[in-house]
Amino acid sequence: MDTTLPTPIGQLLDGRYLVESQIARGGMATVYHARDIRLERTVALKVAHPELAADRDFVARFISEARSVARLSSPNVVAVFDQGSTGDLHYIAMEYVPGPTLRDLLVARGRLSPREALDIMERVLAGLAAAHDAGIIHRDVKPENVLLGNGTSVKVADFGLARAAAGAGTTKTGLLIGTAAYLAPEQVASSSSDERTDVYAAGVMLFEMITGVQPHTGDSPLDVAYKHVNSVVPAPSTVVPELPAALDALVALGTSRDPELRPQDARHYLQAITEVRRGMPLPGQGRHGQAPDEHASWPVHGHLGPGGANGAGVNGAGLAADAASPGSGAVPATGDFLLADAVPGSDLMNDGSPAGYAGSGPASTGPLYGAGRQPGSGGYPVQPGSGYPAANHTLIVPAGPDHDFPGDGGYPARPRDRRQRRYHEPRLQRWLFSRRILILLAVVVVGAAAWWLSSGQYLTVPVVAGMTVSTARGDLSNAGLTVVTGTARHSDTVPAGEVITTDPAAGAQVGHGGTVTIIPSLGPILVSVPPVTGQSLAQADDILKAHGLKPGAPTYQTSAIFPAGVVISTNPAAYQRWPKNKPVVLVVSSGVPLPNFVGGQLSAAQGAAAAGGYSINPVTVSNSSQPSGTVIRQSPAANTPVTQGEVVTVWVSQGPAEVNVPDVQGMNINQAEHALTQAGFQVTVNQMGPGNKVGSYSPTGQAPQGSTITINVGLFSGFGGGGNGGGGGN
Repeated sequence: MDTTLPTPIGQLLDGRYLVESQIARGGMATVYHARDIRLERTVALKVAHPELAADRDFVARFISEARSVARLSSPNVVAVFDQGSTGDLHYIAMEYVPGPTLRDLLVARGRLSPREALDIMERVLAGLAAAHDAGIIHRDVKPENVLLGNGTSVKVADFGLARAAAGAGTTKTGLLIGTAAYLAPEQVASSSSDERTDVYAAGVMLFEMITGVQPHTGDSPLDVAYKHVNSVVPAPSTVVPELPAALDALVALGTSRDPELRPQDARHYLQAITEVRRGMPLPGQGRHGQAPDEHASWPVHGHLGPGGANGAGVNGAGLAADAASPGSGAVPATGDFLLADAVPGSDLMNDGSPAGYAGSGPASTGPLYGAGRQPGSGGYPVQPGSGYPAANHTLIVPAGPDHDFPGDGGYPARPRDRRQRRYHEPRLQRWLFSRRILILLAVVVVGAAAWWLSSGQYLTVPVVAGMTVSTARGDLSNAGLTVVTGTARHSDTVPAGEVITTDPAAGAQVGHGGTVTIIPSLGPILVSVPPVTGQSLAQADDILKAHGLKPGAPTYQTSAIFPAGVVISTNPAAYQRWPKNKPVVLVVSSGVPLPNFVGGQLSAAQGAAAAGGYSINPVTVSNSSQPSGTVIRQSPAANTPVTQGEVVTVWVSQGPAEVNVPDVQGMNINQAEHALTQAGFQVTVNQMGPGNKVGSYSPTGQAPQGSTITINVGLFSGFGGGGNGGGGGN
């Protein structure tokens, strides 16, 4: 079957990414130089290979891992911006890092100085530590996946792709997935992996950086993979004798065949390197600085202990993280990593290593790429005589029980004490390379076949109702289903552009790749509300129904204009477009509102009642402080609808009770005011000429309590009239 897909160069993917040229091709995907026309930025577009894109399990894991890695935030991890699918193309949009890979640097230089190697390794482990903290395992750590970014940064790339391929391959027995030169023993022996497999690969990469060669080679990738199972990684000093014993210890710590004896994750391995650069020995480091024994335990917490390395010494080898001096090429552990072509005078590309260790060929004598690796340059170049294979790509390698490898591999492991924790590698190997594995494989195949025939070949249709059409299509495609858009229809409950339902419905069982039809919504049918103001309630209902609208329950309010039972207005207002099946509320007049008579005179209430066709029933209230004839209460209340012939009861004040007015004629003004105030009256003084005697007052006799009494004071007050018998003078 031909799984070749046309190259995407020149295509605009998802209406956003314009593919311009090919950058590199790896074991799982091809990387293209692309431009994000929406955000106007350059991106690296990783497109899965056709043979993997056809595997739906791989695609699902490819998408899931891309989403997980997108949550990482580390300056030492290549950022993931986006993920998408266009037809049979599944891609990840990533940060574009111009410049060489660590593999390019090793091909050009052959090997690196200890300081340069540890500078790079610290940044690689910092990126892996961020991933491990987030629960993400790389599974394919190698120089090809370390980008040097024109000498200004170190970034780890390709998170999750090997995991996606491994997940897709779990249903296929007899497969080793990864890069053989960096596989941990447990990956080969039991297909298991965790953070410590990344630590192992980092240790192998450290060996390669400081020696210029890989620790294990063979006639085939499978031969190399099983050498990791059967042989220890040799000490770097056996290849380059002048290397310090501290580097031997670091490599041995990270590449122990027993995963229990390695640092538990990248952060702990980074801690070990940091301590070594400070001049502290690793646990179990011998008298002459030799590598720790495989039985030594790795401390999970705390410092590694005080003291310096003896023998060759860490600081003597130039590993200490000193401050950089001009032209020295030393780079602080937390700063940017600088290539020779980025910083004049730097010795990164030619550090004066002994002859025979620098990479051969023209690339070893000059800048690696100048302004950085150009788009479209293809894969990772190999210099003649460099000693590296043509491509260290991630591989899917067939394995089988007919491979038999010696247990010593040329590097015998040190004997173990029976009292110490064992790594059961021999027993596993006996199972792997005996006929018993065939029985186990047969049982697995039969079980898998039974599962497939019963339920494995079916997928459950996910719930996408209420999602936008584009989101629903993406979820269904990610679930491994073929999506077809059906005829859209109106819906009173689902907004336009969202999914009403699917066929088959959510929860139904469909075969892998089965077709699911989504039914989009056009929204509700809209109708213009007709004017019905002034119509009776029954007439308004008929008019609304004739226009295809649904009358709702009416609401009532009083109106001085519209009689009872006549429509005042509609909600929504007339001529507004309204969903066909959504009720229209009619506002109906409940009649003329009853005026507010309280505080007015009874005569006014009687006049309004005569004009409105209803009658007034007055009820007299004695001992009220209100003036006589004032309405102090009414029933029904004001603004209540009133009908023809209705009787409205009002309570009317008889006025306050009358009391005797004290005789104050002849009193001086102070005496008169005091007497009247004590009797409950208000006092007004009318000065009539000189003098302070009251000549007269008004009213006299009896007056409502609280009313005002006017007193006339002065020489001429006796002639003012209204007094009780006139008044006297002074």
